[in-house]
Amino acid sequence: MNYKRNYFALLITIAITTSVVMACKAKYTGTNVINIVRRPEPADFTISNITEFPLEKIEDFEFDVRSGDLSSDDLTGRINDLLYTTYDSKTKWPEKLPEGFNPVEVMEIYKNPGLNLRKLHAQGITGKGVGIAIIDQTLLVDHIEYKDRIKLYEEYGEAATYNAQMHGSAIASIAVGKTVGVAPEANLYYIAESVSTRDQNNNTVYDFTILANNIDRILEINKDLSETNKIRVISAPIGWNQENKGYKEITEAVNRAKEAGIFVVSSSLYNTYGYMFHGLGKYPMSDADNFESYKPGSWWEEKSEEIFRYKLSGDTPIMLIPMEFRCTAAPNGVNDYVVYASGGLSWSIPYIAGVYALACQVDPDITYDEFWNIALETGKSVMVKGHDGKEYVMEKIINPEGIIESLK
Repeated sequence: MNYKRNYFALLITIAITTSVVMACKAKYTGTNVINIVRRPEPADFTISNITEFPLEKIEDFEFDVRSGDLSSDDLTGRINDLLYTTYDSKTKWPEKLPEGFNPVEVMEIYKNPGLNLRKLHAQGITGKGVGIAIIDQTLLVDHIEYKDRIKLYEEYGEAATYNAQMHGSAIASIAVGKTVGVAPEANLYYIAESVSTRDQNNNTVYDFTILANNIDRILEINKDLSETNKIRVISAPIGWNQENKGYKEITEAVNRAKEAGIFVVSSSLYNTYGYMFHGLGKYPMSDADNFESYKPGSWWEEKSEEIFRYKLSGDTPIMLIPMEFRCTAAPNGVNDYVVYASGGLSWSIPYIAGVYALACQVDPDITYDEFWNIALETGKSVMVKGHDGKEYVMEKIINPEGIIESLK
């Protein structure tokens, strides 16, 4: 899962697919109209033909057995490996499994978005009436986690020809999923796009003009929405830098979104807003509501001492966001789920967008600067042990309850 290897805010976390063609686009006429241009077919992971549990982790992070048939395998002695496994609802397990690993129960545990968000949901703080836009991969639009939240689904480029892809289902459900989401009653406006292609040497080449155009499309849509149902945040789980084609265009588009009062959350938050964030790991099977359950992410844990010591960018404080051991909507079935043992910043970005939507519900006049400052002020700190045996302060972990309490 190389898409997970995004070390800092300037690095690209996903490869969204290939070249750009004509867009699937229709006039959107308001919040009561649901405009879905296409219903992509589910993904098919059975082509991998997994029949035995892997011997080694992928990139030292996880074992991936999505849609595999392990029914004839002997896993009785592999409890420690099973706790670091990525699997989905279509994975077939042997009848006998080690004590402490029940795939159904594990899936339910990881559906909890964590950090006491469900307490806020129980109080009616669900993002209701707030619009979240997502620009990402082709979406399985009828998944039970978010099908009732979708107000608009459009496609651009070759995204209009693909089956559903894994990234989109995860991002949408983390943001607005009814059981796994941060803001389960926010309205979802989704644009699927392709911003990458391959050159003659088979290298990935990005054109962020496409993303810029789709941010402008969100601004266009927002003009037709009522004042009480505006889109307040865009989740764009990708990053860019000055070397990328379309850098000028995407920078200008984000600035236009700022002027319109829309927070664009991407891997490039430091460049666009001066904000720093990083993704959190978690101990397997731990309580997602307990801040002590969190630790450095699997792919930056070995560098955590350096990160804690230098704070990534000097004096700029860092917001730490959950990203690992999550259960999300799966792209291969409208009732299916997937457990991701590891994760990338792409999983943190819709989390931020969802918490911002909750804040907008409580205080419709809040700005993204006010939100970020409050989130840092109310964030939690925990002590973690580094590989050098020393203890370090890991801060600030986003605290949704603290943010909402401060706004009240």
